[in-house]
Amino acid sequence: MAQLKFAAVDLGAESGRVLIGDFDGERVQLEEAQRFPNVPVRALDTLYWDVLRLWNDIQDGLAKAAASHGAELSGIGVDTWGVDFGLLDANDALLGNPVHYRDKRNEGMMEVAFTTLSRQDIFDITGLQYLSFNTLFQLLALKKQNSPQLEIARTLLMMPDLLHFWLTGTKSSEYTIASTSQMLNAQSRTWDQDLLSRFELPTQILPSITAPGTVIGTVRASVAERTGITDQTPVIAPGSHDTASAVVAVPAEGNNWAYLSSGTWSLMGIELPEPLINDRVAELNFTNEGGVGNTIRFLKNIAGLWLVQECRRTWQRAGEEYSYAELTQRAAEAEPLQAFIEPDHPSFVAPAAMPQAIRECCQRTGQTPPDGIGATVRCCLESLALKYRWTLERLEELRGSRLEVLHIVGGGTQNKLLSHLTADCIQRPVIAGPVEATATGNILVQAMARGELSNLSDIRAVVRRSFSPETFEPDTQAAGHWDAAYEKYLSLLK
Repeated sequence: MAQLKFAAVDLGAESGRVLIGDFDGERVQLEEAQRFPNVPVRALDTLYWDVLRLWNDIQDGLAKAAASHGAELSGIGVDTWGVDFGLLDANDALLGNPVHYRDKRNEGMMEVAFTTLSRQDIFDITGLQYLSFNTLFQLLALKKQNSPQLEIARTLLMMPDLLHFWLTGTKSSEYTIASTSQMLNAQSRTWDQDLLSRFELPTQILPSITAPGTVIGTVRASVAERTGITDQTPVIAPGSHDTASAVVAVPAEGNNWAYLSSGTWSLMGIELPEPLINDRVAELNFTNEGGVGNTIRFLKNIAGLWLVQECRRTWQRAGEEYSYAELTQRAAEAEPLQAFIEPDHPSFVAPAAMPQAIRECCQRTGQTPPDGIGATVRCCLESLALKYRWTLERLEELRGSRLEVLHIVGGGTQNKLLSHLTADCIQRPVIAGPVEATATGNILVQAMARGELSNLSDIRAVVRRSFSPETFEPDTQAAGHWDAAYEKYLSLLK
């Protein structure tokens, strides 16, 4: 077959990139066209995404791709983080920058929601993990503020849907990103109109839902002129939630594995054919999000490397510059298994200074706080490994059988210390890679939409042929030390 070239626009919470995937039918090779920071902006008391800067950077990336690979791309697809959105008026103008999910407006909105509909009822409908920033609660925050935006809005577009609209002029909502909103019926996989009506939220602003692998449209003439890409280029919805695309690129076979998409967030789960919704799932606060190929991503959202990222930012503000490699090396040299935190404690959502928040948490729980940079980072990484073990055990309980291997994909795989600690903690092999799993999944879903691949099994076979993941075998001699640490961690949870 002819060599096909697809562009993946992949936006994470810390950075964005435009990558080109060369696909020959057997293997895919990635080339980075443009990488750029994704820096939120605080204005007065609100934290915003700088979406116009991102849009400019995306077009610059596509222009570089066209200059290097020619105007004829086989497709373009966008994936981003979940839950956040933009509102358009009757003229399709953006009604203000999208607000960041970590903005304080979301505080207390779950409790407000439960005065209208119980926690159990909402979960039974949506099957979604409760996070204070889910789209449903963000809209309730706008309603509570009497925001004129909510009255003026004619269309709500999740972040990748907004960028797809700017690329094509077509408004739609891709299934996997819509499933992060807590407004989708988990069984019918459509917007739950009754749920929204109970909260007196507008339902007419929600566009139709399309499946991943749908051709949304072709590139607008203005975008073609700006980037040098032909206006006949198809824009194809991948798994538009970045985790959905990352899970596509897990190089697994069979069904006795779990995945961990590792980055700012750690999303750990299994793939199911149908939603799993019962009282125990609700109690453990697991989630049913949409996947590619009519699958369900049954998972737990975990704070992830946000802990280390925020420590690094705090030290940078104090004039101490460290690369992630330097921080990991210091952590490797620190004394093991000294102090632990619960990564998802509310005090770590948006602290003024993460190292201080970690120290205070250790003091509250009767532990000696980590002393120094290496010890602080090691505390973060070991605490994540312990949370992964807890999550893996709960997945096995809910699934009813053992999971033999953990696949870690995404940028977090570059932290080999974390993979090593995780293998020792869970006492199972950890297979790490590919690093650019999200972009890979994005590109291969586009290839499937073009008829070059038939299903998820085909895609994962391409991933296995294209990349060489690294396997971390558990150190059996460390099992006893980790068992003791895990008992201490469980006592902290109580």
